[in-house]
Amino acid sequence: MKYIGIYSLFFLFSTAILFGQKNEKPLTTEVSKSDIVVWNVKRLAESKARLATKDPDLLPAYEQLIKLADDALRFKPVSVMDKKDLPPSGDKHDYMSIGPYWWPDSSKADGLPYIRKDGEINPEVRNYLDKENLPRLCEHVFNLSLAYYFSNNEEYAKHASKLIKVWFLDTATAMKPNLEFGQAIKGITTGRAEGIIEVRHFIYLLEGVQLLRSSESFKEGKEKKLKKWMSDFLAWMQHSKIGLDELNAPNNHGVWYDATSLALANFTGDTALAAKIIHRAAERLDKEMDDKGYFPFELARTTSLHYSTFILDAFTIIAQLSEKINIDFWNLKTQSGKSLKMGYDALLPHYAGSKAWTWKQIKPFNYSNSHQILWKASQKYNCTSCIGIIKKNASDYNKLVLRLL
Repeated sequence: MKYIGIYSLFFLFSTAILFGQKNEKPLTTEVSKSDIVVWNVKRLAESKARLATKDPDLLPAYEQLIKLADDALRFKPVSVMDKKDLPPSGDKHDYMSIGPYWWPDSSKADGLPYIRKDGEINPEVRNYLDKENLPRLCEHVFNLSLAYYFSNNEEYAKHASKLIKVWFLDTATAMKPNLEFGQAIKGITTGRAEGIIEVRHFIYLLEGVQLLRSSESFKEGKEKKLKKWMSDFLAWMQHSKIGLDELNAPNNHGVWYDATSLALANFTGDTALAAKIIHRAAERLDKEMDDKGYFPFELARTTSLHYSTFILDAFTIIAQLSEKINIDFWNLKTQSGKSLKMGYDALLPHYAGSKAWTWKQIKPFNYSNSHQILWKASQKYNCTSCIGIIKKNASDYNKLVLRLL
């Protein structure tokens, strides 16, 4: 598996924003392409003012953002109707995907039931376009919205609004607000709780929506309709069997469930639910982290550094979203003395290369996936070496869009 509200705008991270992503690029188990962005209203305004003076220190990052947004203008609207095969419901409006690590059983003539190979992706997942299209959609909306904010170019807002409308709001193309058929396993189940992690990208799309509010293109009640859709989806997450199963997941899936639910609660204005989710996330941190700041469930995976980063990303987003209701998750200590900072302190030496990673990692770790951890550590935990580590791993630090945020 790869990796908002109304107050100031929450801090998120996005590797796509850092390095770009071609439309044709297949999804992998890398950390989500929308996990490396950090922003807040004050900082955005400061960057915008500096760009107005042609500040040479920020212009390369701005130019990179505009390039990404221009690429996004060429991204045609996508919808759940694009898939070729019908989901079990017989209705293409239902989202569908299949489990990435499940393969045909070569000992069976029909390959059924599928068998699991952890960390090895069955290329058949690319036959189900919903899983591929949704992250791209959310990423492009995010980039377009940010470019609209800095440039005041209404074309960016117009296209972002169109992408949102086609996926969520148009009667002919809208996704139903459920995930009953996510991460199906052929011969075993038509849908699993694990599929919910695929919609964590909603977090980043909703962040972009905050910047579209001043545009002409996002009027006509689109935000109100989107809130209704997200409210219905949140209700499905809270009450469906699949949603409740994912709620009880004891690893990164449960944490991402909380991060996604928190973003939806904030967006729809349910402050009481948001507080409940944050409390639950603190309990997860207490149970899932060991005394050294690592996460044993993630260490057991075949790509353990990837998953250790992935779960820390989820907790980081929860900390950012918690600021919406004035809860300080960054410095919270759990009943047994665990904290988010312990997780940062555990992983930073491995990102810096000063401490070897001794757990299983069957494929090279993409160190750009650590940038969001390093960036936040520099801001929240006074990590004086973190920016240097990013510069070491980034091919052109001056073009990193996170410098605007």
